[in-house]
Amino acid sequence: MKLKLSILSVFVAFVGILSFIFLVIAIGTDFWYIIDASKLEIKNNFSETMSSHSGLWRMCKFKDKCSPLINPFWHGNLNFTDPQKQLLSMHGTLVILLPLSLILMIFGGMTGFVSILARAYLLLLLTGMLFLFGALVTLTGISIYIAYSAAAFNYALYALGSAILSEIDIRFGWSLALAWISFITEVLTGMAFLLAARVTGLKRTRDQVI
Repeated sequence: MKLKLSILSVFVAFVGILSFIFLVIAIGTDFWYIIDASKLEIKNNFSETMSSHSGLWRMCKFKDKCSPLINPFWHGNLNFTDPQKQLLSMHGTLVILLPLSLILMIFGGMTGFVSILARAYLLLLLTGMLFLFGALVTLTGISIYIAYSAAAFNYALYALGSAILSEIDIRFGWSLALAWISFITEVLTGMAFLLAARVTGLKRTRDQVI
């Protein structure tokens, strides 16, 4: 039993740290969405690049500086159309959810460390549920980002036309892939804590019987 708990302790520490690191990198990098317009640039001899990659906070043109995205929580005196307001609302939601998942992981890490040392059944159970809830928050944030990207593409399709967009390669980047990996490892961490709670509960029951 001690061996199983030791193995689980090492496993949850490893995947929990990986989950946190991957999500931090994903949130902090600018390769969630990539727009490659090199074919269009060559065809029309554009002097300025149209290709770009964007994250949650800013958009970067290739070989150029990055510029911050519009603040979804402050519109000032700007007048936005309904589709633009919808995009801002979705953007505001996802930039809250993903950092919230990081906060949940920090709390989960603290309670998990104490629960493993104390072999506390209820605390292990609570930590497992906390990580699974954090994984749900991460999944919700990722799902909203995918929906946000689809809505932004439809808006661009309406504004620019399909002829131009057909010559542009648009795809998700490696930052989003890291967020997916973080979600998976977060689920594994939560399940491992629940398993550790079960092992601890069975040991307690066995000790009481003896």
